[in-house]
Amino acid sequence: MPTAQPSPKAIAVYLAGPDVFFSDHPQRYAALKAACLQHGLQGHSPLDNVLALGACASANAHAIYQANVQLIGQCDAVLAHLGDFRGCEPDAGTVFEVGYAIAQGKPVVAWGQGLAQDYRQRVRQQLALATDAVHDAQQAEIENFGLPLNLMLACACIEVTETAAQAVAALAKHLQTAPQPLR
Repeated sequence: MPTAQPSPKAIAVYLAGPDVFFSDHPQRYAALKAACLQHGLQGHSPLDNVLALGACASANAHAIYQANVQLIGQCDAVLAHLGDFRGCEPDAGTVFEVGYAIAQGKPVVAWGQGLAQDYRQRVRQQLALATDAVHDAQQAEIENFGLPLNLMLACACIEVTETAAQAVAALAKHLQTAPQPLR
């Protein structure tokens, strides 16, 4: 079966998320890129950057940061995996990438397992709090706006979905009806 190829005018989409940290990241990115291609989008992962990394961890971190920021700048939109990562919140690097993209006027669609659920309900379950708890163990109020994520993320995104496939479809639909971005 032939592999779908991006059209010459395929819209470039940065694939943000903690997927880089998982051992199956090649499969994860292949699946995301294939889903993008099915909708006429071309997915670009942080791992597409070709970097000459050395022995200095700090220099490597700066090189990765610069390359990812540059790649986001070259893309027209962002598909962000904002599901819970190492706790009740999304990956901090992904959150930065979403904010960076939003600041550049790029549309962002988020996805993640459990994001069909209200944020407060999800936090209560994950922290094993009472079903009516309004504060966590540190007595910090648990946000309650009926959104799937913190309001700054949920309101910034065009849409928040439960699966990557739903997010790709939502982003493609949005991009078909929105004015074409300038790179």
